[in-house]
Amino acid sequence: MTLSAMLPDYRTQSPEVAARFAKIKERPVVLEIEKLGRQFAGEHGPVTALRDISLKVHRREFVCVIGPSGCGKSTLIRIVAGLDDPTSGRMLVDGKETSGPCPERGMVFQGYTLFPWLTVKKNVMFGLEMAGRPGSEAEGEARQWIDLVGLSKFADTYPHQLSGGMKQRVAIARALAPNPRVLLMDEPFGALDAQTRAQMQSHLLEIWRNVDVTILFITHDLDEAIFLADRIIVLKANPGEIQEIIEVPVPRPRSLDQLQSPEFQATRRRLDELIHPKLHATTDHLPIVRLTQVGDDVE
Repeated sequence: MTLSAMLPDYRTQSPEVAARFAKIKERPVVLEIEKLGRQFAGEHGPVTALRDISLKVHRREFVCVIGPSGCGKSTLIRIVAGLDDPTSGRMLVDGKETSGPCPERGMVFQGYTLFPWLTVKKNVMFGLEMAGRPGSEAEGEARQWIDLVGLSKFADTYPHQLSGGMKQRVAIARALAPNPRVLLMDEPFGALDAQTRAQMQSHLLEIWRNVDVTILFITHDLDEAIFLADRIIVLKANPGEIQEIIEVPVPRPRSLDQLQSPEFQATRRRLDELIHPKLHATTDHLPIVRLTQVGDDVE
């Protein structure tokens, strides 16, 4: 019997996990997306990037969005952040229709978007001052957020003196400082090396456990999505539509030890089936072209 056949059904939940999801569904809906669509002008007519995206995200829920290249993940989060306009549909925060950027939605990008001429403290204060906090109040609150992300010793340091992971912690602190209802994260750890990325995932879960915020997180990393999320929204491409919504059966709190658990592996297998479908039907009969003449057998 193969290992794949021995794995449980990814939809099977332990009583503990089922109880957690029951509680999540009792919480108020913070973010609601209704029949959201986005088209772009193309050379041969309109190109549909997103079609009929509908989703409800509950308070303090952690939702990951994943899908193949071209499925519209980044387009979706830019629309939710107010950085792009939908062609159709609408979005509500706490039941009120909203559009355009606002303090209710904080954003963390993949690139390091810190101001290089400002210290860590001043970068975090910037978000507070933009939200209307006076200078002395902004400084006190900024120090609290810097402490939360574990960078109190670096408050007066400039971005070029920080590692990639530390820069992203500052970016998270700056986005959280105005107390947004929803934190939007567009592949924030994509540029980090594997070890730093794993550390940042653990950091983020610890921050989330201590802050009243709902997170919508874009990623292309299947393991990252399973490790972080309560639910995973799987998009398909051309056009971008919701293919499946998976309730992650891995218990919380999460740890790296769970990466090899049956629940984790079963979910990983399902994501692989959805995002990386088998290609043997189209590749079995492709001709093999030998590009070099070698005398030894490399296999």
